[in-house]
Amino acid sequence: MLTFPISEFKERLVSTKQRMADAGVDILLVTDPANMNYLTGYDAWSFYVHQLLVVMIDEEQPIWVGRGQDASAALHTTWLDIDHITPYADHYVQSTILHPMDFVCDLLKEKNRARQTIAVELDAYYFTAKCYMRLTQGLPNATFKDGTNMVNWVRIIKSDREIAYMKQAARISEKAMQVAFDTINEGVRECDVVAEISHAQITGTEDFGGDYPSIVPLLPTGEKTSACHLTWTDDRFKHGDPVIIELAGCYKRYHAPLARTAVIGMPSEEMQYVSDVVLEGIGEALNAVKPGITCEELEMVWRKVIEKSGIKKESRMGYSMGLNYPPDWGEHTASLRPGDRTVLKPNMTFHLIPGIWMDNMGVEISESFQVTEKGCEILANFPRELMVKPNIRLA
Repeated sequence: MLTFPISEFKERLVSTKQRMADAGVDILLVTDPANMNYLTGYDAWSFYVHQLLVVMIDEEQPIWVGRGQDASAALHTTWLDIDHITPYADHYVQSTILHPMDFVCDLLKEKNRARQTIAVELDAYYFTAKCYMRLTQGLPNATFKDGTNMVNWVRIIKSDREIAYMKQAARISEKAMQVAFDTINEGVRECDVVAEISHAQITGTEDFGGDYPSIVPLLPTGEKTSACHLTWTDDRFKHGDPVIIELAGCYKRYHAPLARTAVIGMPSEEMQYVSDVVLEGIGEALNAVKPGITCEELEMVWRKVIEKSGIKKESRMGYSMGLNYPPDWGEHTASLRPGDRTVLKPNMTFHLIPGIWMDNMGVEISESFQVTEKGCEILANFPRELMVKPNIRLA
């Protein structure tokens, strides 16, 4: 069953082709699995082999190209007819002689497209250097352009149904975060907490189940909270440990990230101070969100708060996010940082995560939000605070 009406997929395709026309592109090869999903609905764990959409500016439907055994998934999950699902044989898979892009070259030659202008997603995770080499070798008369993020910028403004999916994802985020806080205790292993978080993410709510998120739960603990992207170990929590919990609910591939920091026992004065500054900055930034403000202007609201505290943060404060596959739930478009003059518009969605990482500790508290006509709507309803866990020693 399709996740969106066919009419919505076609509208997305029209917007993509307008960007192609503006860039002088005849053909766009889409290898980012999130962009493949966005344009067709394709949804399978098949991105470990080469797959793509061939979007031709003068064709009504894109062509799905992928491994033969995944063609059935394309039939089940996309709006494409069987004539636009073109699988390659298995001898192309991880071969030292053949490459799936050789198959794509032959396909374009058969369609008399070998001399056209072709855009490829040069900076997409699943488009490799070898993909580019085989395409340029196989189509020497074509003109190649960088099509990175061409579809991503279409994705940045969500439809009402996309927003609805993200709000459902937020219900899962709330549940998973509460499970994390309830499970963390002195003597409990980090891996056991993550197991409970993952269970909550996948089971979802009584009304709808969850999907696998694009990033596993992150759980830096103790002094390791100074590092933002650590996962978990089998170590046991100790009294006084701070714990960063970053996770997301995911529904139909749409995410609602959420981060909080917990402490087993009483927080140190330093942690409490940093948390208070972060909370003040988040509140001021969220109050400033409105259509017409730019990303860098919003970041400046946050920066003014932390400047008076003596705390510095060099990394961006947030980013556009929503639909995605591993390894990332961000959209790779707008960032809340100096120099980004992207203008906020209704139904853009961001993860506001002004984490502070110092030499011996860190604090992460975040909110995902939707830009509305008058301001913003926070997606998850979860207490925004430093989470203090009473020290209960487990037997």
